[in-house]
Amino acid sequence: MGTGLLTANPLFAEEIPKNYDAFVDRIDGYSYVYPSDWTEFEFTGHDSGFKDRYLQLQNVRVRFIPTDKKDVHDLGPVEEVVSNLARNVYAAPNQVANVMDMQEKTVDGKNYYTFEYVLTSPNYSSSSFATIAIANGRYYTLIVGANERRWKRVRNKLKVVADSFKVIDI
Repeated sequence: MGTGLLTANPLFAEEIPKNYDAFVDRIDGYSYVYPSDWTEFEFTGHDSGFKDRYLQLQNVRVRFIPTDKKDVHDLGPVEEVVSNLARNVYAAPNQVANVMDMQEKTVDGKNYYTFEYVLTSPNYSSSSFATIAIANGRYYTLIVGANERRWKRVRNKLKVVADSFKVIDI
């Protein structure tokens, strides 16, 4: 989905950053950018996903579920929502979740929660950004992450992906 697709579309005010491509799903109502050298992959239970060609644990994936909520604020305050998601939804039973940062933003009248978290188990640690939003009767989640060893090197690149997530009216 080349550069022209996103910049020519009036839904998107900003241009695609250099070395990123856009993924736009007008049927399911969302878009984001991902690193140009990543490839698309099937991730069970997710609507879309891309991963690094060589470091498969570096990836982005999006899923959504139906909801009767109208806005991410209907879930509760950002601190409560993020803490619950990281510790009780994203972490496996043998993992400890640590939330590093959380942000709220509003873009084109739609509200988003974005947060950085680390999941640590006895043999492995990974860091991720998650961005959540509610629109179109759906609760959307984008997660982009990498293993802890590479996080410092790729964090800023992956933050671009997390911050680019937008929901589109369908």
